[in-house]
Amino acid sequence: MKTESQLRKKVKTWVIVFIIGLVLSGVTAFPIETELAFMAAHADVFPSFMHSWITAVYTAVKTTNQNYPYLSYGTDWLAFGHLVIATVFIGPLRDPVKNIWVIEFGMIACVMVFPLAFIAGPIRGIPVYWRCIDCCFGIFGFIPLYICYRDIKKIEALAH
Repeated sequence: MKTESQLRKKVKTWVIVFIIGLVLSGVTAFPIETELAFMAAHADVFPSFMHSWITAVYTAVKTTNQNYPYLSYGTDWLAFGHLVIATVFIGPLRDPVKNIWVIEFGMIACVMVFPLAFIAGPIRGIPVYWRCIDCCFGIFGFIPLYICYRDIKKIEALAH
């Protein structure tokens, strides 16, 4: 059985991994047109069924940015939201037992990715395969948070 110190270190490591993931997914929303231009120029590295989707998304973003640049402010706020949420996870770094609610909040948010992807996705014309890619964020976010949750509960048990 792991000691409290080992469990705390493991929780801290996984929380840091989660924070880094949130920050990276946030900051990549700022240069979205540049990223999509790169993807469109290198579409051949993706499966062929994705080529037309990547091109269509790039064209839409480029056209929108040329004609209505203020609409990109929405993705700026998306990025900002990721950064703010990442900041909340500093609480479990400082005191995981006291701030287990942040971990629970994160797990709930990860689960909520699925209904968003499969309800809003068809409404917005998002292909099924892309919705599945979006759902991977929920899965890959939930796993480290669940490990943290489980280990925080072990820390709690050791304290009593």
